[in-house]
Amino acid sequence: QVQLVESGGGLVQAGGSLRLSCAAFRRTFSNDAMGWFRQAQGKEREFVARITWRGGATTYADSVKGRFTIYRDNAENTVSLQMNSLKPEDTAVYYCAAAVWGNWNYWGQGTQVTVSS
Repeated sequence: QVQLVESGGGLVQAGGSLRLSCAAFRRTFSNDAMGWFRQAQGKEREFVARITWRGGATTYADSVKGRFTIYRDNAENTVSLQMNSLKPEDTAVYYCAAAVWGNWNYWGQGTQVTVSS
């Protein structure tokens, strides 16, 4: 079973930057991609970004394109999300997730990101 441990997050002013990291333990070959999701208070969880372990193909939500970058370190089994030009609407709990054959089966505990205006 894949275990995900997140780090990073915190409070930042609008226009600032933060980096989130996620360490994946007990990965298996079937874990083909990693992603970041977020959930703002009173809203549903939404997709932010995704990256494949093999090839490093990336996908982003329209709301973060050009501001967020997802990248991975295959040797360390870590995935990070660099967030630049942060906006108050980016405030949410951010979750790391691991996909098994395309299904998001495993989730981290979540880390709070707060962007003040």
